[in-house]
Amino acid sequence: MPFEISGFSVLVIAVVILAIIIVTMSVKAVPQGYEYTVERFGRYTKTLSPGLGMIFPIVDRIGAKMNMMESVLDVPSQEVITRDNALVQVDGVIFFQVLDAAAAAYEVRDLQRAILNLTMTNIRTVMGSMDLDELLSRRDDINTRLLQVVDDATEPWGIKATRIEILDITPPADLVDSMARQMKAERDKRATVLVAEGDRQAQVLRAEGEKQAQILAAEGRREAAFRDAEAREREAEAEAKATAMVSEAIARGDVNAVNYFVAQRYVDALGKFADSTNQKTFFLPVDAAGIIGAIGGIAEIARDSMEQRQAARGPWDGGSTPSGGGSAGGSTAGGSTAGGSSAGEGGRRP
Repeated sequence: MPFEISGFSVLVIAVVILAIIIVTMSVKAVPQGYEYTVERFGRYTKTLSPGLGMIFPIVDRIGAKMNMMESVLDVPSQEVITRDNALVQVDGVIFFQVLDAAAAAYEVRDLQRAILNLTMTNIRTVMGSMDLDELLSRRDDINTRLLQVVDDATEPWGIKATRIEILDITPPADLVDSMARQMKAERDKRATVLVAEGDRQAQVLRAEGEKQAQILAAEGRREAAFRDAEAREREAEAEAKATAMVSEAIARGDVNAVNYFVAQRYVDALGKFADSTNQKTFFLPVDAAGIIGAIGGIAEIARDSMEQRQAARGPWDGGSTPSGGGSAGGSTAGGSTAGGSSAGEGGRRP
């Protein structure tokens, strides 16, 4: 018996197929990083987030599939005239991210082209208001100003400009040569200044050293002069005391003190003759007996000093020895006296 399909079965099958088609058209799978806009009869109604979403088939449709990830656009090279009339080639990149899918889809047509043209225009505006030196040395300031201007301009589009970077600034070749010469001249100037500064500091330090040396030398001379003056003062005091003692001895009638004083000067004079470096042979036109007489005077003074000490000790401390010593001293003194008289006569000889 042949299989017959009734009209009801065909209707059921048709309904099932239609239901499958409707469900397939109603369910939309949105990948991660994207958002879909939904339009009903051409009007925006909602935005589908990543995952499964439902729409009404035939009535609703997917309007725009917006990439919500951060994207980058290359800014093509363009010529910019700076404030000081220098012509440079500039290129860069811009990073942006879509924050509002509906605004990015319906507020601007051809979003990437609009962002690119806006960036290029602002690059010419910002960099054209600066000198070439500022242009080459203040790229961070340029990037900050460009980012602020572009971000404010793209905010109604649901776009967030995250970063703008100027990649390369190329001045003309002749300008590069002029800059190289200027840099070389500046470095030569710095080197000359540094050398001059080093010489100046060296001279200052040398002068300071000489000043300190002179101060120390002056201090040394002052100290030496003070010491010399003190020594001369002490020597003068000693000489004055010796002269006073000799004067007192002369006043008492002691001729031996005079003999001692003359003998001391006599011996000092002979010592100076002997120490002379340019005279090793000299004549002595004096009587040798004069020296012996002077030495005898010294011995007489010594004897008198010993007798005074013996008298101060008393008779119980004496003995024959001091007296004997005095006799010997007396004989010696007598000889010295004779010698002294001979010396005096020798001094008067022509």
